Formats: sequence, C-alpha cells, structure tokens
Amino acid sequence: MPAITEPARDAIRQFNKYVLNPAMLLVAGRRHWYAAVIHHTGRRTGRSYTTPVVAERTPGGVIIPLPYGTGVDWLRNARAAGRATMTVHGESFDVVDPKLIDAATASTQLSARRRRAFQRFGIDHFAAFTAATHTDEDNHEH
Repeated sequence: MPAITEPARDAIRQFNKYVLNPAMLLVAGRRHWYAAVIHHTGRRTGRSYTTPVVAERTPGGVIIPLPYGTGVDWLRNARAAGRATMTVHGESFDVVDPKLIDAATASTQLSARRRRAFQRFGIDHFAAFTAATHTDEDNHEH
C-alpha cells in the first residue's frame, strides 16, 4: 500500500476535524462504541473542547494512537495542561501526565486486535496517559 503524502494527510485531518468529528461526537464515548472522547482545555483560550479519539484502556491509564502526528491540537492542549478527561465505553475518568511513546512501546500494552490494526495503518506515535488518582485530582484545578 502506498504511503499517504503529507498534503493528503492534512486534507484528511481537516475533513475529519470539521465534518466527521462533529458527527462522531454524537456516539463517541458510549458503552458499545469503538471511539472515545477526550475532554481538554484550550491552552490559549481556556475553552473546553471535546474530540473523538480511538483509545485503549491499559492497567495504568489509556493509550491513544496518533495517526495525524504528534502536533494535533487536543494533544498539545492536554500536554500544556498536564491532564484531560476521557470517556471510554460510557465511563469517564481523569488522566494525567501525557507522554509520547513509540509503536514498539505501545504494542506491549495494546490488545492484539488493536496492535494489528494500528500496524496496518502505519501508526508510529501514540499518546499515553496515566489514570489520575484522588491525590492527582487534589493537586489540580478543574
């Protein structure tokens, strides 16, 4: 399969941001739906945002593939704040300490099904978040 060029990837990203994502938010995060929602605060505006993402729960938090690269707005916002809130399969929980990890690191924490899918799509970067504890929540304002 030929690699997706950067202009094509940007066009897909823009389509998803303005057309697909608003539709996905109607069902993302629900109990029996594959897509999750990340709730994040704008790093410049302070506005609250919600973005549909694919997320895999891990024993210590959550991993999110980054098919559009590491510069996506929701990740930049979460990294600036050091936290976000996830809604995955109908359950909402706070996450902290966002980190970038590579595919090799992520693969050890992903289900076999997701690992194969992400490899097929050539996803090289992932965001890993730690599930917040009550102590983490007490140290941050919402």
